[in-house]
Amino acid sequence: MKIGLQIPHFRPSTPETMRGWLKDTVQTVDQGGFDSLFVMDHFFQLGHWLGEAETEMIEGYTTLGFFAGLTEKVKIGLLVGGVIYRHPAVVIKMISTLDVLSGGRAYFGIGAAWYEHETKSLGMRFPPTKERFEQLEEILQIAKHMWSGDTSAFEGQHFKLPYPVNNPQPLSKPHPPIMIGGMGPQKTLRFVAKYGDACNFFGGAGDEIIKERLEILRGHCDDLGRPYEEVEKTALETADFEEGSAEDVIARGKHLQGLGFEHLIFNIKGLYTPETLKLFTDEIIPALKG
Repeated sequence: MKIGLQIPHFRPSTPETMRGWLKDTVQTVDQGGFDSLFVMDHFFQLGHWLGEAETEMIEGYTTLGFFAGLTEKVKIGLLVGGVIYRHPAVVIKMISTLDVLSGGRAYFGIGAAWYEHETKSLGMRFPPTKERFEQLEEILQIAKHMWSGDTSAFEGQHFKLPYPVNNPQPLSKPHPPIMIGGMGPQKTLRFVAKYGDACNFFGGAGDEIIKERLEILRGHCDDLGRPYEEVEKTALETADFEEGSAEDVIARGKHLQGLGFEHLIFNIKGLYTPETLKLFTDEIIPALKG
């Protein structure tokens, strides 16, 4: 069992203290037995307990570059990147750079994107669902193309790359693991089976839905001749220390493990403090890995 941490908000820091707070937090994570560390790919906050849209939100890839220089052990990535926010070839170059500068510790997290409000508010185009999934498949194809060292032209419906050179190539071999976020049965999970190294599910989706979607993923793998076991099954789960305890988190983690997940990524409802991280390093991680 692998245990990761996602940082989706930046409490209790302020813009003036954020740099030092992030440094202390991620170095604690790096030395505390975690396997991975993720941030969101958003420009506005998401509402609900995470904060209103206007709440502080920092750009994901810039943040990961900061993390790469502060850590030595954990794998780092976006959970997950939005395909519509950046040109695919630039994204592959960014992930390649991140992998080289982190010493081979990058995940390539990617999804079809959904947050229309932030996209349109910042003047970007928000394509229809069908087009977003077409773009998602093309960035997955471009990733495989560029990471293979093939510099021949890529001709897609939405993107055309006349000479896709990518040097330096990532240190991770054959390439940084591709984590596709979402649970859509027809497109997302088939993309996982065809192109992905990992899927990312929502841990709170409900047991019956999770079981159904894992079986659908297995079916797509069978159809494509892909061993189901090759796909890393990851889930995002919230640790609620405001209304729950470390024991509750451990019980939930064991339950998700029983459903078939091998990599649990927790975020924290509440403050990211040394005390809450200590609950993970001293109690939760040993219990779930033990």
